[in-house]
Amino acid sequence: MAKRHRPRRGSLAYSPRKRARSETCRIKREERVEGKKLQGFAGYKAGMTHLILTDDYAHSQTKGMEIAVPATIIETPPMRVVGFRLYRMTTYGRRAVKEVWLTGGAASETGGGALSSLEALLEKAEDKRVFSLRLIAATRPEVVAALPKKKHELMEIKMSDTVESDLAYAKELIGKDLKVTDVVKAGDFVDVTAITRGKGTQGPVKRWGVMIQNAKAQRSGRGRHVGAIGGWRPRRVRWRVPQMGQTGYHQRTEYNKRVMKIGVSDEAITPKGGFVRYGTVTNEYIVLKGSVPGPKKRLIRISHAIRPHPRLGVPELIAISTRSQQGR
Repeated sequence: MAKRHRPRRGSLAYSPRKRARSETCRIKREERVEGKKLQGFAGYKAGMTHLILTDDYAHSQTKGMEIAVPATIIETPPMRVVGFRLYRMTTYGRRAVKEVWLTGGAASETGGGALSSLEALLEKAEDKRVFSLRLIAATRPEVVAALPKKKHELMEIKMSDTVESDLAYAKELIGKDLKVTDVVKAGDFVDVTAITRGKGTQGPVKRWGVMIQNAKAQRSGRGRHVGAIGGWRPRRVRWRVPQMGQTGYHQRTEYNKRVMKIGVSDEAITPKGGFVRYGTVTNEYIVLKGSVPGPKKRLIRISHAIRPHPRLGVPELIAISTRSQQGR
């Protein structure tokens, strides 16, 4: 007799599948990134294209040959450094100690004071290793021609975790613009975090991937329902049972995306007529190999890769497709 093997449909790793609170993602994995001054950046998804390049993966069957790969273009306008936040590690976790914000063109601390007060506080501390400094940056959507919104997004960006060097770097950055080239370069591997495309309320077939029932159940109008939602006991529906609910608009991260190119002009990347449902790229942009979560114009957070990845260097690009997609 054949063995019946019916693995569970749909992963419970992302439960509960509810709407994200904000499109500005919170990155909690950045504690594992070391050796970088700034750990991330942010941009807006413009669209996709394909690249012609020379395959440089060591164990690839097409090594040294010209191949075509899909790529995503993310427009990365400068980000304004508007403040810093000093944290202290306690027995209850990380706690904010002081904040410095940019007000009226000068750095001022909430509750009075100046940026130098952070340095005075650290001088009195016996163990500086329990402190960490985070950069507070604001996006500038008003300089992106394709975006209708003007309100900026605020986000924390981790620094090197060496508080003395971070404080010296903070004095240089406060009130200035931060560029994507200050964080990543061509050939690096990054992780991208974004809110996926929202699909509203969907049934268990689309949401969890359960099977559609047989023809007899379909004739009764219940072909796309779950066959059974549980036994008599316990007298409740367990949370593991696939049911209808919110689908999409969840925070997701894709790992080890290779930076293929960082550009400063729209001539080499924007197709004729502009990207569909986006328009023209008018600022600096970054080209990532593969796809990223979210629809067009969605805020994309870029951070340094935390998983093992190959050291390949700058890719050898031959051509970037700028074929218009207006007719598709």
